[in-house]
Amino acid sequence: MTESTSTPSTTRFTFLDRFAQQKAALWSMAVLAMVTLSGCGTNLIDRIQQPRWGICGTLVIILDIVALVDLIGDRGRSAANKVIWALVIIFMPVLGVILYFFLGR
Repeated sequence: MTESTSTPSTTRFTFLDRFAQQKAALWSMAVLAMVTLSGCGTNLIDRIQQPRWGICGTLVIILDIVALVDLIGDRGRSAANKVIWALVIIFMPVLGVILYFFLGR
């Protein structure tokens, strides 16, 4: 009778596969949430076109521009990752910039 034993490398490979699948599922849900929430409130482009921004509006615009410049300058990211984060920042200015600075960097 032969018993199958799992080696540490096989166990690690299985763990990495599960982690990759969970990460892909998380990104899919994030994109779906972004598309769903993009109709809520004003996006960055609409906010910039308003004649008066106010203090909070100006702060949001400045933080969004800083986040976009930081995102574009990051050479370690793939193009798809940059596009997803840019869309999140543009279509959800307040939540997008918070998510980017806490999770994306």
